[in-house]
Amino acid sequence: MTERPVHADGEPRRGVAVLKAIVRHRIFFALVCLALVLLLNMIVTMATSGSPGSFFKIVHTNGTFNGPLITILNRSSELIIVALGMTVVVSCSAGVDISVGAVMAFSSSVMVWLLGYGTLAQNDYHVKAYVVPLALGMLAALAVGSLCGLWNGFLVSRLKIQPMVATLILYTAARGAAKVVNSGQILKVDLPNFRWFGNFIQNGAGRNIIPLPTPIFIAAGVVLIVALVLRFTALGMNIQSVGINNRASRILGLNSARIILLAYVFAGLCAAIAGIIASSRIGGIDAQNNGKMIELDAILAVALGGNLLSGGKFSLAGTVIGAITIQTLTTVLYSINVSADQLPLYKAIVVVVIVVLQSTELRPMLNRAAAFVRPRRPAVAVAQAGE
Repeated sequence: MTERPVHADGEPRRGVAVLKAIVRHRIFFALVCLALVLLLNMIVTMATSGSPGSFFKIVHTNGTFNGPLITILNRSSELIIVALGMTVVVSCSAGVDISVGAVMAFSSSVMVWLLGYGTLAQNDYHVKAYVVPLALGMLAALAVGSLCGLWNGFLVSRLKIQPMVATLILYTAARGAAKVVNSGQILKVDLPNFRWFGNFIQNGAGRNIIPLPTPIFIAAGVVLIVALVLRFTALGMNIQSVGINNRASRILGLNSARIILLAYVFAGLCAAIAGIIASSRIGGIDAQNNGKMIELDAILAVALGGNLLSGGKFSLAGTVIGAITIQTLTTVLYSINVSADQLPLYKAIVVVVIVVLQSTELRPMLNRAAAFVRPRRPAVAVAQAGE
């Protein structure tokens, strides 16, 4: 009996196995979605400008890099940071934090109010000089965001309230508190260095020192720090363990309540960082629109990244890709004249499709449906085939 050469049978099987491993990888779905959205954006760009390559064109003018891709990365920075916090929350608590947008508005409102403390009550809602240092105002925003996360985490981890119900409190209360802090007005900060964190860092002559927008570096720094902490400490494994089986984690000695509490504190901290960027981008704070509907985008980014909304293992890289995909989709929808009021509808449809595709019951249902519509062979033909 002769043996078949290994390369004649082994290599194809190995190639198929590698292909299956790639397709089943956690971020494969996110990369496919990003590729499809980029392709759609190229088609729209070609239809409007006649040059599909202009979407990927990056030019260097006046000391800065400009182009659609730079704009997408810049605009997606807040979403990337918020989605990181949402990923950790979903992983360990199997629930979502729908208060992150309101926490963004509240924390940044406290920051701007503190920067102009005592000068905003004179019917002049412009901060023309810092009453307290800018760094202190930012620390106050981070503290407020962390405290909001601590409240959400206490309700979920200690009082065992469902995450969506628990975070619904701040979803409504935090934005209302932000309006109280702002006296219902849009507060402006007329100081150049306040806009550094949402735009470009400039020198005294008004020229950009760094050729890329600052939010890109802030988002990249947050992603790097979180990835290193979760990768080289036991925290990442503990979060996934609690999300997979909370009861078993407690039996093994993990303090699951503390881990869930820290996850929500981290989500609040991320929301505060995103709020600082958003307020710096516009040079002030608009409590009505700061972080509006970003919780939906963050949930969608988590789902697009291949992270199960039922908790467990997570992928930060997938979340980042998902956030960039959402911003690219938003750019496409705006370019085809979809209004801001209609935008949540299209995103909600995408969320429904993704959740359905991730369902473990989808494939069995499709198999049963295919078996039902597949024509059945007559019994005589089956018997002849057996002979």
